[in-house]
Amino acid sequence: MKKSTPAKKSTRSAAVRTGDRLGAPNTGVLITGGGSGIGRETAFALAEVGRPVAIWDVKAEGAEETATICSDRFGVVADWSVVDVADTRAIELAVPRAATALGSLGGFVHAAGVSGAMPIDMIDDDVWDSTLDINLRGGVMICRAVMEPFRRAGPGSAVVFISSIEGLFGSLFLTAYCASKGGVLGVMRSIGQRFAMEGFRVNAVCPGAVATPMLAPAFELPGFREQLEEKTPLGRVSTPDEIARPIRFLLSDEASFITGTHLTVDGGLTSVTAI
Repeated sequence: MKKSTPAKKSTRSAAVRTGDRLGAPNTGVLITGGGSGIGRETAFALAEVGRPVAIWDVKAEGAEETATICSDRFGVVADWSVVDVADTRAIELAVPRAATALGSLGGFVHAAGVSGAMPIDMIDDDVWDSTLDINLRGGVMICRAVMEPFRRAGPGSAVVFISSIEGLFGSLFLTAYCASKGGVLGVMRSIGQRFAMEGFRVNAVCPGAVATPMLAPAFELPGFREQLEEKTPLGRVSTPDEIARPIRFLLSDEASFITGTHLTVDGGLTSVTAI
């Protein structure tokens, strides 16, 4: 299922949009998990500086809503599709469609993710497989698929994976999640070496606790949010837009000599402890 939302006249002046280095290279960006949370806010942050966006999600309503807001509020071309990133064939078909819809594809953000919240003695094969497929394998397969569109877009094309501080530390109830997010850091460094040969960059962000739908059930546990806020030097959890802006930076020419590394965005939590 797929639909493009046509661009409407932007309220931002052309001079501002073309003169802002955060909007260069001015190529389209594919965002998985763009129907909510960090993915949605990343789409908004990129649209704000004039970059076309392709929104992928497994839920049509969220993907369409994100694309519509990007188009209406920021005047960019915004395409949306229902894509299961665990389905390699679906990826292979959807990437060329996204590149065509946006006119060019020079950015990719893998924000799709699930928690797979089970300790090792309770986890089953399906939870393990789906967590690794969505959080890790899907991003790798999309990187493979975007190489040709990136070549057409040219040097400066960039990828940002969403890892987590759980990729740096262990967590009792997040065995599969920790494996997937640690794996993201490994493939980011590996793919980064290959992409660098083409003039492309690959990085990751490692968020701490973020107020997203995925973490909402944990925040309902008595005292959980308060304990996190007490541990975090900045004294609070982050909002999704506070992760989106560093992602936008890593996709931009402002980060032109940054590749193969990760940026931790956690309010200082990992400077003193882990979740």
